[in-house]
Amino acid sequence: MAPPQSGGGAEAGDLLETGLLAAAAVKEEAAPGAVKTTTSTSGRLADGDEDEGAAARSSSRVRLGARLAAAQLQEVFLGTRLFPLFSAVPLAVAAQHLRLGRAWVFVFSLIGLAPLAERVSFLSEHIAETAGPTAGGILNATCGNVPELIIALFALHKEKMEILKWSLLGSILSNLLLVLGSSLLCGGLANTGKERPLDRRQADVSIGLLMLGVLCHILPLLSKYTNGTGDSISSSGSVLELSRLSAIVMLAAYFGGLVFQLKTHRQIFEQEDSSESSSTSSDDGGSSVIGFASAVIWLIGMTVVIAVLSNYVVTTIEEASESLGIPLRFISIILLPIVGNAAEHAGAIIFAFKNKIDITLGIALGSATQILLLVVPIILIVSWVNGIPMDLDLNLLETGSLVMTVFTTAFTLQDDKWHYLKGFNLTLCYIVIAVCFFTIKALPTPKKVHA
Repeated sequence: MAPPQSGGGAEAGDLLETGLLAAAAVKEEAAPGAVKTTTSTSGRLADGDEDEGAAARSSSRVRLGARLAAAQLQEVFLGTRLFPLFSAVPLAVAAQHLRLGRAWVFVFSLIGLAPLAERVSFLSEHIAETAGPTAGGILNATCGNVPELIIALFALHKEKMEILKWSLLGSILSNLLLVLGSSLLCGGLANTGKERPLDRRQADVSIGLLMLGVLCHILPLLSKYTNGTGDSISSSGSVLELSRLSAIVMLAAYFGGLVFQLKTHRQIFEQEDSSESSSTSSDDGGSSVIGFASAVIWLIGMTVVIAVLSNYVVTTIEEASESLGIPLRFISIILLPIVGNAAEHAGAIIFAFKNKIDITLGIALGSATQILLLVVPIILIVSWVNGIPMDLDLNLLETGSLVMTVFTTAFTLQDDKWHYLKGFNLTLCYIVIAVCFFTIKALPTPKKVHA
């Protein structure tokens, strides 16, 4: 489930643009020095005055367009506290073309992805407001997962399967433990003694879907140890076949969940949406200069830049790991998802501070569910079409971390109460997993035993 979004922003942006155009036209006509058309004695307009009037109107439109563009630039780039991090984007491009070192390219690209991910979520809110609270929230969560999807596609294209699986796993762990845990921790401390009860019905839907995704990851791992043929080739073939069939099941489960949320049981999810969206719109009050069409254009541009930086990250991550002395597994599972989930993290904490815990749950659980049941199967099916042997086997340590994360989250949300201690425990679980992946190095290659 994804968080509901405040309504009226995109409509207000379009109305503001229309109002500015109309005001400029009225001002142009009513100005004392405005060019007035004159008619000759035969009733025809003088050609010179008509040309001057058209030129004046054209100049007015150009000035208005420039003002609108400047206002949108200010809102898109200066409207976030992460604005200083935008400077890392040109630095990453410069480091790549000037060949300053793979480590510098990776670091600048990773830093530049953080504000871009946050702005993609911001722009998707303007687009999602026309689709209603629940559908808009799902669209917002989808756009929030754009960085993870693009990084995964580039890793698949370069056939870096370990990085691909680790980055997707890390995004799930980050949403369920770090984003949800820190939100419950901060929100619980800010609202001690006045926490609102959370809606278990929404959480149960996401937890059930996450359990199915975990099962689809456990079975390929277990099938390796239960294959009695002893043939590694046939064993890997059965794991691959099971993974592809599981991907189809996971996609069916995700779209079944969408039908449940948007069609058959939408009243469960929109009961809270209506009150939250009205209160949020009344809190915002102001109008935005970004309309629907402008948000789409900006979103496309941001996605292109994210694609460029994601390519840099995937290309340089191995060299950066060796240069910086940080394990590749830790970078892929911990660092990349933290950057990619910057928007979800900030939004979840803000809503938890406002005691709107159901929206916080929608952000964290909705994003994790979408990664596990939508992004992972899509990547696997794309690899299937391209003849790349990708499966759902994450190895024992990674699969165990995923299983314990989902079970820990499920037990944390088993009742309708929440407080800071639950968030503290989830955050500590994430720290333990991060320390584990930082300290465990890559497995050494086994030595050959001579007879």
